[in-house]
Amino acid sequence: MNEQLLGIENVLFTVAMLLYFASMIGFFIFIAVKKKKAASVSYIIMAAGFVLHTAALVIREIGAGRLPMTNRYEFATCFAWGLALVCLIFMRKYSVDILGAFAAPVIFLVIGYAAMQSKDVHELMPSLRSNWLGFHVSTAIISYGAFGISFALALMFLLRDRISEGSFFDRHIPSKEKLDLIGYRAVALGILFLTFCIISGAIWAEQAWGSYWSWDPKETWSLITWLIYAVYLHQRIRKGWKGKSAAIFAAVGFICVLFTYVGVNTFLPGVHSYA
Repeated sequence: MNEQLLGIENVLFTVAMLLYFASMIGFFIFIAVKKKKAASVSYIIMAAGFVLHTAALVIREIGAGRLPMTNRYEFATCFAWGLALVCLIFMRKYSVDILGAFAAPVIFLVIGYAAMQSKDVHELMPSLRSNWLGFHVSTAIISYGAFGISFALALMFLLRDRISEGSFFDRHIPSKEKLDLIGYRAVALGILFLTFCIISGAIWAEQAWGSYWSWDPKETWSLITWLIYAVYLHQRIRKGWKGKSAAIFAAVGFICVLFTYVGVNTFLPGVHSYA
């Protein structure tokens, strides 16, 4: 990769990470001072971080001559990007300012994890030189981002019963019915894209290794994650499952997402260990 472009990417990435951190602090200030303007400013800061984050990914793609999705650093930074994208969309669409206070820490932790990984650019392994790369990984990124937001919404739902009537949180955290609906839509979005991810991965695997499914640890845990969220959707659609149990289930699902990403790479290495 061109050293000059790598330097530009590092600067953009660092500034984006600092803006995500500033956004997180801003949302905490929103809770502390109870001023809506603090939330509005924090949203703008997060959006600015997202724009610079996007620019960093584009610069890396230009410099590397390929999509920036093929090692641990690249996938982690894309994971944080997906979280920020879905967070910004859901905050704007549903007018839930306080969602940022729950989602921004997750975004910052993921991009912080990315910052700890090696940023070296390597040649693609032969198995990764496929047109399926962009579709497979981008669907995983959107899926994980949506599940991350469903996790934040689940935490808000679980907090809802513990807040006093008329308090700051009572005024700014939506009703349990609205949280349940938004959380359901986040899960539905996530499982849709995870389905695309698994199917495209199977097709790609058959082309690369001659087998649609090899029970690689990441394949297995992706399937487990899909099944958990599929049970959530089935119970909701067929049996009208809502409330605390559904929120807990959604939170557990995201823990499985994190294990699929971080835990499998750390404890169960396989053909996907590069990311």
